[in-house]
Amino acid sequence: MFGKRLALTALVFCFSLLILGGTDALAARGGGGGGPKSVPSAAPLTLVVLDSADGLAHWDQQVTFTVSTTATTEPHVSLKCSQNGVLVYATQTGYYAGYLWPWTQVMSLSSVAWTGGSADCVATLYYFSGASVVSLGTLSFVAYP
Repeated sequence: MFGKRLALTALVFCFSLLILGGTDALAARGGGGGGPKSVPSAAPLTLVVLDSADGLAHWDQQVTFTVSTTATTEPHVSLKCSQNGVLVYATQTGYYAGYLWPWTQVMSLSSVAWTGGSADCVATLYYFSGASVVSLGTLSFVAYP
């Protein structure tokens, strides 16, 4: 019983660390070359707004991404949104068939720290290569009020 509780606590801690820390903490440690790696040609990353009347992203609405890359079979997307330079939303998810939490591919643009107003958002397409995080490109957009 204690072993299961310890394992569950460790899993929750690790997942929370990824959610709160984003990929920056992983990218900062690099892979023997000082920082995150970049692939010369960025793979396409397209914003898909799911419930907007005007086709634009807005606070408290849902978005997802269309990902297309041949660099990996397990691409991930990190999304971070800031208001006046303060991080108010951060999440990441995998965009591949075997991803264990596919419902996280639909992201709701709100959080406890983001209760309204517009925010500047940056989505980063990346994948893991051993202990390294390889960035494939970024997409910036504004989430309107």
